[in-house]
Amino acid sequence: MTREQTAGAPLSIERPATQPAAIEMSGVDRSFQIPDGTLVQTLSNFNLSVAPGEFVAIVGPTGCGKSTTLNLITGLARPDAGRVKVLGRPVDGIDPDVGFVFQVDALFPWRSVLGNVSAGLRYRGVSKKEANEAALDWIAKVGLKRFANHYPHQLSGGMRKRVALAQTFISQPKILLMDEPFSSLDVQTRTFMQDELLNLWSSLGASVVFVTHDLEEAVALADRVVVLTARPATVKSSYRIDLPRPRVMGEIRYDARFMEMCRTIWADLKDEALAGMTGSTVSADSNTALTPNS
Repeated sequence: MTREQTAGAPLSIERPATQPAAIEMSGVDRSFQIPDGTLVQTLSNFNLSVAPGEFVAIVGPTGCGKSTTLNLITGLARPDAGRVKVLGRPVDGIDPDVGFVFQVDALFPWRSVLGNVSAGLRYRGVSKKEANEAALDWIAKVGLKRFANHYPHQLSGGMRKRVALAQTFISQPKILLMDEPFSSLDVQTRTFMQDELLNLWSSLGASVVFVTHDLEEAVALADRVVVLTARPATVKSSYRIDLPRPRVMGEIRYDARFMEMCRTIWADLKDEALAGMTGSTVSADSNTALTPNS
């Protein structure tokens, strides 16, 4: 059973009836088939609800199915059982209201920064002039105005991540899914990018589901941290993060309340992480070792 807590104290959260969930996963099961034909269950009776404008971070053992959860929300995968709804509608294919920031940069190497950021609008039928104007605005917002005509190979890792954020936010998604987007960055750049993300999110007001292996990152960014069990994953617990906003990443990690929350959640996550390490080596989040069960 999922328990909603702040620093270990039970907390009942009620959402007004007039405000439906932005994301609703109910009783979801999902399995994959490995090369020898064996079915591996990755999600079991998985239930998750995300409110409009809420920032939810998901943490759990390696290979438990965190990325699979995002794929189900986007429509890139289908559940074997249960229901997935986005903005009140059953998920049936790719939804234009959903934006996805991947762990690996999804930039076109043959396009400039301007071309990459404007591409999404162009694919949706927006004129080149309008798309470029909007793209230049977002490029400026992420601090890359002087690099609009540069190509991805001419940018640092942090700069490419800024392009990826602009590329996603320009479509003004109502739901933003992020799969360990900053894991490849050094600590300093990652801190700056986390601040950048919070600034952009606060202006957009989208619902965010953020997958990470970094518990401190989860607590620093999110309104709520959801802990998953070892595979087959279900929601073990959910913690309300009552740290005030706006948050500055370079400062919040020294806050006593922040450190207390990290200790509390780690105590809950630790057993699942150990179980994940001693269990099967087949990863539920791998796209190469596993084949979706149709």
